[in-house]
Amino acid sequence: MPDQPAVLPFRALGCAECRNHEALGFDFTMAFQPIFNVRTRQPFAYEALVRGLNGESAFSILSKVTETNRYRFDQACRVKAIEEAARLGLPAIPGCLLSINFLPNAVYRAETCIRATLEAARQFEFPLDRLMFEVTEGEQVVDPDHLKSIFAEYQRQGFTTAIDDFGSGYSGLNLLAMFQPGVLKIDMALTRDIDKNPTKQAIVEGIVLVANRLNIVVIAEGVETREESAAILELGIELMQGYLFARPVIGELSPGRFD
Repeated sequence: MPDQPAVLPFRALGCAECRNHEALGFDFTMAFQPIFNVRTRQPFAYEALVRGLNGESAFSILSKVTETNRYRFDQACRVKAIEEAARLGLPAIPGCLLSINFLPNAVYRAETCIRATLEAARQFEFPLDRLMFEVTEGEQVVDPDHLKSIFAEYQRQGFTTAIDDFGSGYSGLNLLAMFQPGVLKIDMALTRDIDKNPTKQAIVEGIVLVANRLNIVVIAEGVETREESAAILELGIELMQGYLFARPVIGELSPGRFD
């Protein structure tokens, strides 16, 4: 029987400790990619994506994460994302969210592990109700009940919750049946060439129908062409993220492009 992350011993870290990356043994920063409402052409959120200090890929950083430093890295990412987004002026954009990916297998007790997040939000004057936490469906969840408790605590704190890469990973609709986030992000495997693929159109249409019944907001990821964007909009999805609009950028919040 696998170990249960909720009972493993750990020491909750504060904001100051999370800003010090020496204990990790490596440093990193954040790039930001916008999620746009294509009708209003306004940003719905900016997603914080881990990068090396010289722009190295997320993979190059994530490959350094081990079971030993997973919790510290998860906490450091939250604090770094809030710090950088505040520095770049994201709170001044009306209604715009900051989206942060988290590692569910690194969160032992949500109410304790959220300490550094709350401290960072206070220190950098970032509104708590403008934070969105994404869990990727591609990461195998060791304990689904534990993840459910994390989502419940985050929702209690007023955060928006999201399932990332929906349609690509381990649990799919079973994960959605267990708990309902505020947001579903449809994986790029379903959006790629959707304008030419009736099967993908039918699947995404079904996801939109379920999401509407459950009052869940839907975002389409990985949108790269105007034809994909038009097909997705036709299916009722107005929120999109992808290279068509903007690539992840370090040190600025891209206004995006709408050719």
